[in-house]
Amino acid sequence: MGIALAVRARANCRGSKVGAVIVRDDRIVSTGYNGTAEGGPNCEEGGCERCANRGSRYASGEAYDLCVCVHAEQNAILTAARFGIPVEGTDVYTTLRPCFTCTKEMVQVKVLSVRYLYDWKHPREDVRDEYDRLQARIGRVIQIEAVDPDAAWAMPGLRGPGETDPPGPGAQSG
Repeated sequence: MGIALAVRARANCRGSKVGAVIVRDDRIVSTGYNGTAEGGPNCEEGGCERCANRGSRYASGEAYDLCVCVHAEQNAILTAARFGIPVEGTDVYTTLRPCFTCTKEMVQVKVLSVRYLYDWKHPREDVRDEYDRLQARIGRVIQIEAVDPDAAWAMPGLRGPGETDPPGPGAQSG
């Protein structure tokens, strides 16, 4: 999980910053972080309509079909594919419990287990049972504990009312 936290430092999404690591036989085979698709402007540069209008026009958990960001787990899977690295039978470490789409992709490529740091629940309670059934198709999905010194920067949902984006990981204050 420490490596997933380190990889997350590259994330440029205006929402949660997420890092993912794919492991086979205790060896890292791929990593990924969330941000806009390669070659386009990053979220901080206005590259994603959904991220730019987060909260005002698009509620949490909505309009993923308009988002041009690639999730950390997707990036790790796609990077492995790009370089011909099979991911069937691997374990995924991710800083945030995977969403519906990432879970579907991990089921499809036959990931064995997922270990995550922060929990994610779909904002619509009426679809949570379906999400839980889908996640059950992955062998094991386990929340683990780890120290996260950059939680306030990476997980906006953990910030208090009125707090703004703090500086990036490892930044010194004062």
